[in-house]
Amino acid sequence: MRSLLFLIALIFLPAFLIACAPVAPSNTGSAASSTSPSSASSAASDVRVSEPQPAVVVKSPLTVQGEARGTWYFEGSFPVRLVDDHGEQIGIGIAQAEGEWMTTDFVPFTVVVAFVTDAETGELVLEKDNPSGLAEHAAEVRIPVRFAP
Repeated sequence: MRSLLFLIALIFLPAFLIACAPVAPSNTGSAASSTSPSSASSAASDVRVSEPQPAVVVKSPLTVQGEARGTWYFEGSFPVRLVDDHGEQIGIGIAQAEGEWMTTDFVPFTVVVAFVTDAETGELVLEKDNPSGLAEHAAEVRIPVRFAP
């Protein structure tokens, strides 16, 4: 009987350990890194920014308006950052859905980002809210801006 139990354990234990082993994360980058070209184009099709337009001069406080697919939000919001030309964060805000966000359709949003900088240029970074923290669910849209002197 003992040899039969040993044989069963020998056969099933490796299969059980393999099935329970954690999956190694894919090499797609972290949520803080820029999106790849394929995911960037996908992200750009999920977010439409009406204000500000790319490369316009902006001043503080910056009002950002647009619309994003409901899948971009978590609990009706997503983070928006403003970075200078060195990639340093100079402002942050939370975009709030202005309608029912539990949809795959576009939902309007608004966010106001206050900032202080001496830089001449930077980027507005709209990040898909990713409560899982998993890189495969991360996405962002970057819009170049110029800062008022």
